[in-house]
Amino acid sequence: MRVLHTVTLHSPTHAFGGPVRVALNLSRGLRERGHEARLVALGDGFGGRLPTEVEGVPARLFQARRMLPLGFSGITSPALVAAAGRLVREADLVHVHLARDLVTLPVALAALRAGKPLVLQTHGMVDPSDRLLAKVLDALAVRRVLRRASAVLYLTDHERRGLEAVAPTGPGNPLHLVRLVNGVPAQEAGPTPSGPPRVLYAARLQARKRPQDFVAAVPEILRHHPDAEFVVAGPDEGELASVQALISSLGLGERVHCPGSLSAGEMLAELQHAHVYVLPSVDEPFPMSVLEALAAGTPAVVTHSNGLARDIAGTGAGRVVGGAAELAAGVLELLDPGANEAASAAARKLAAEAFSMDAVLDTLIGVYEGCASGVTRAPRRSSRKT
Repeated sequence: MRVLHTVTLHSPTHAFGGPVRVALNLSRGLRERGHEARLVALGDGFGGRLPTEVEGVPARLFQARRMLPLGFSGITSPALVAAAGRLVREADLVHVHLARDLVTLPVALAALRAGKPLVLQTHGMVDPSDRLLAKVLDALAVRRVLRRASAVLYLTDHERRGLEAVAPTGPGNPLHLVRLVNGVPAQEAGPTPSGPPRVLYAARLQARKRPQDFVAAVPEILRHHPDAEFVVAGPDEGELASVQALISSLGLGERVHCPGSLSAGEMLAELQHAHVYVLPSVDEPFPMSVLEALAAGTPAVVTHSNGLARDIAGTGAGRVVGGAAELAAGVLELLDPGANEAASAAARKLAAEAFSMDAVLDTLIGVYEGCASGVTRAPRRSSRKT
């Protein structure tokens, strides 16, 4: 099967975060099973010729152009929009990682015009909004593609309810919703981290991710582990200056390092060296960075509103905290050698049993086959709580 995956933006800094990682993981997995998966996206920050392959996945990247001062919603490529019809006609099925933007929406609309099976995956990016641009895009295109898609993949019940609110439908005409969790490739067990305790944050430096909460917890951790090291990694989305100012004001310049964005290989290396991974973000649907930490056997500290909180708490794969005031306590618990060893084993087991790429691909290929054969799928509810 020829599958076209479309996501908004790929860049060396991984600025678009989790949706790109999901698209690449799925594409690689499909290719390993004999399918012809390709990636289409905007490209930016490469300083020259755009790559034609990303992590082993053939890619058609178009240079990003900023049309409006609206973050990712304001970037597009006239060349991509012009080529969308040809790109979708070359595929048997189109899988769009949908956002309210001028990249994924044109490709989804082109797939509908071409009569191609269309699978949408929104990663929590399409939810009820009072913003004017969101209302305009919903009226012009979003509701149409959601209602006409062969399948709409969702992560959590919260995301499902949001999609149903954005595109309400009448009785007997539901959205074709299918739950698909994010998967993570298995990682071979590495050596137990040695040396001073190392605590890692690796996500976009964005207000919702709360990197400042991570830095604010450092002094209390140092009070118990004065030799501990801390890493704040990720592309800047407005919080780097504040993070650096807080590090300076707390006198932590020798303890907290900010290496910037990490490649996939660098991310894995950091996780393998870290004793604890911390993501203080709020209302995080299903973070890939936490899944990658679990697969690497690195216990995670997350907040209650994280989509993986119940899994982590229920299996002991880390600690779930109420907010910034409890971050240090959660990390300190996991820096106990016995607790860390037990949580590391639980993290690997959770990743392998609940979020393996094999299980995700089995579900996804079943969805694809149903869409390609024209079988209409009724909305499915997962028995697993989220």
